[in-house]
Amino acid sequence: MNYQPLVYEQSSRPGCLLQVLWFVFVGWWLGLLWVALAWLMCVSIIGLPFGIAMLNRVPQIIALRGRRLVQVIPGVGVRDVPQINPIIRVIYFLLIGIWLSALWMVVAYALCATIIGLPLGFLMFDAVPAIVSLKRT
Repeated sequence: MNYQPLVYEQSSRPGCLLQVLWFVFVGWWLGLLWVALAWLMCVSIIGLPFGIAMLNRVPQIIALRGRRLVQVIPGVGVRDVPQINPIIRVIYFLLIGIWLSALWMVVAYALCATIIGLPLGFLMFDAVPAIVSLKRT
C-alpha cells in the first residue's frame, strides 16, 4: 500500500483572554518596535536573514500565537512540512513580500484597534510569515 503523509497543524496558543490582554498591554507596542527593527535589519545583506526570521515571528510577539505544520508519515514519524526553495523565497521577499507584508500588517493593526476587528486582525498576523517569505508554518 502507498500511504500519503497526513499534514496537520500543531498550535501553541494560550487562552483568548490572555492573548487579548497581552496585545492590549504589550503586544501592540512591542510588535511595532519588533517590525521596525526587522525591516531595519533587512536593509543590509548581513541582517537580511535575521530580519526575515524576526518578521516570521510577528504572530508570537504581537499575540502569543504560534503554529507549525507537520507531516505524519507512517513508519517514519512526525516531521516539519518541507519549505519552498530558499532562492524562490528570497526573490519573492525582495520583490513582493516586504511591501505586501507592510500593507498587510497596517491593515491588521487597524482591525485590532476595534473590538469587532480584533479576531480578524489576529488571523491576519498569523498569516504574516507566509506573506513575508512564503514560509509554511
